[in-house]
Amino acid sequence: MLDFFTIFSKGGLVLWCFQGVRGPAAAATAPVNALIRSVLLQERGGNNSFTHEALTLKYKLDNQFELVFVVGFQKILTLTYVDKLIDDVHKEFRDKYRNEFQQKGTLGILNGTFDFKDDFMRLLRDAEESSKVRAPTVMKTFEQSLKSQKTVKCMIETRGEKPKEKVKNKKNKGSKKEGTESAAAPGKASAGDKQPSTAGEKEELTKDEILQKNREEFFRRHMRAGEKSSKSPKPEAQKEKGKKPRVWDLGNSNAKVLDYSNSATNGSTEAGPVEDFDPDIALGDRNREPGRLYDLEYESDEEVEEEKVIQNPSKPSKKKSGLGGMFGMLKGLVGSKSLTREDMDPVLEKMKDHLIAKNVAAEIAVQLCESVAKKLEGKVMGTFTTVTSTVKQALQEALVQILQPQRRVDVLRDVMDAQRHRRPYVVTFCGVNGVGKSTNLAKISFWLIENGFSVLIAACDTFRAGAVEQLRTHTRRLNALHPPESHGGRTMVQLYEKGYGKDAAGIAMEAISYARNQGFDVVLVDTAGRMQDNAPLMTALAKLIAVNAPDLVLFVGEALVGNEAVDQLVKFNKALADHSMAQTPRLIDGIVLTKFDTIDDKVGAAISMTYITSKPIVFVGTGQTYCDLRSLNAKAVVAALMKA
Repeated sequence: MLDFFTIFSKGGLVLWCFQGVRGPAAAATAPVNALIRSVLLQERGGNNSFTHEALTLKYKLDNQFELVFVVGFQKILTLTYVDKLIDDVHKEFRDKYRNEFQQKGTLGILNGTFDFKDDFMRLLRDAEESSKVRAPTVMKTFEQSLKSQKTVKCMIETRGEKPKEKVKNKKNKGSKKEGTESAAAPGKASAGDKQPSTAGEKEELTKDEILQKNREEFFRRHMRAGEKSSKSPKPEAQKEKGKKPRVWDLGNSNAKVLDYSNSATNGSTEAGPVEDFDPDIALGDRNREPGRLYDLEYESDEEVEEEKVIQNPSKPSKKKSGLGGMFGMLKGLVGSKSLTREDMDPVLEKMKDHLIAKNVAAEIAVQLCESVAKKLEGKVMGTFTTVTSTVKQALQEALVQILQPQRRVDVLRDVMDAQRHRRPYVVTFCGVNGVGKSTNLAKISFWLIENGFSVLIAACDTFRAGAVEQLRTHTRRLNALHPPESHGGRTMVQLYEKGYGKDAAGIAMEAISYARNQGFDVVLVDTAGRMQDNAPLMTALAKLIAVNAPDLVLFVGEALVGNEAVDQLVKFNKALADHSMAQTPRLIDGIVLTKFDTIDDKVGAAISMTYITSKPIVFVGTGQTYCDLRSLNAKAVVAALMKA
């Protein structure tokens, strides 16, 4: 039973609609609008089905006449005839109104009347009957099976007798053993022949001669051992004992300053002593504009595709080769011919391999190429347009669209909105181990401070050794770069920590309450790194997010991963949904992409992460200083991705 079937243009004009269930005429509007927003506009057409609430929608694109065919039915139903129905309706509708579309164009769509109900009901009956006609699969009879062809004699095994195949194998093994034994036998015989001869020689020699011979043999062996030892490399001079302490560039060589054994900062919000260090090293570029988040940059030369024409070097065939070269060049041009899947398959295969080589997850690369194929199939191209350039252009547009998701996160605007409501803006960082959560939290703190907002860092990583000390060091550094004297005596960044082994959700709640009382603008919650398969730790993270209800949940992922990026994000979102007690669980809102300076042009992780979650990349970490924080530039990433 179908809920609805609708045909509309890509411009949004509904040409014809069938409603199979009684109800308001706008019942199909919400699902179709969700399909347009989430699939068609986001270039996610790799799969021809889409689920919206209790409905499953299947769709088909007609790129020649810019039409979309959509059928909707209850997702609990298994309707085997839907694919055949949508193909038949597509073919019938095109054939019936082809002349109207070709001659009148857009005016034909606007002014035309499409009476298609009778044709649709006929096609629906045919599709339903074809699904019923299929006979159910019947089990084979004993006579049809292979077992019936065997005789009883061949199935009887006598005790102690082994199967023929095994006997053959044993025979082969036995023959091999016999061969090896026969080959080894003459060697043994020759050794046995030699032994009595040497014994006879020893009997003939005198005692003095035997003693002299033994001495020579002893010296010969000794000399060989000496040669072997001389060939071995000489041991290097022994290094000085003891380990020298390492001195870091941003560190302090004064041991008293680094000694925290008598410190009583556990549980307090004091920033600790201010250290002397070179701010140029911590800031990097001093000519930058304070508080500005620069776009990610990538310089790439435009690739010029050259068509290579193979010509015959022989003189008589010069004219032919010239014509052949011209026709060979025009062969790759589409002209007024509509683009078919066979034309695109070789190009798409190369594009898929190129995307995988650039670190895009294999599953995502396949879906992207499938989406581009569906978008271009049946489309009539320009006169002098190659298939390669057309597919490449469509893929670039799809990638740019994917990197610009539906929701754009503007942190500064949201912080100012929270200020008006007299509450702190809360951001929670989560991710797997070692991706740079604490480091990039410090970079974001520096960026917020430069924009005039005070920050409270909540040390909720109570598991990893040194996690609290790392944040404490960042707090001292940030206070040294932005001392209270420069902000009217106001401390711009503080650390709220309660030591190790405590409940992270409780510490975050206390930090948010403290920030509200002390008038902090932003609370940045640092959490422990955890693998996506660790159920107890994922439950604790879901509890922290559910209890404290942060304004923004950021997943921190590194740009080095490929297929793992998809697995991490899918399982993090699934774990947050499964372990949350709320009816509408809180999922990941945005992504922080770290270590972007280590990958050159292999930027595929950005595509994989945004495609699988439809969430924006809010920040990009590109270096080791506090200023190395960028916003994502979609065109720069796509330029790096498409570079050969």
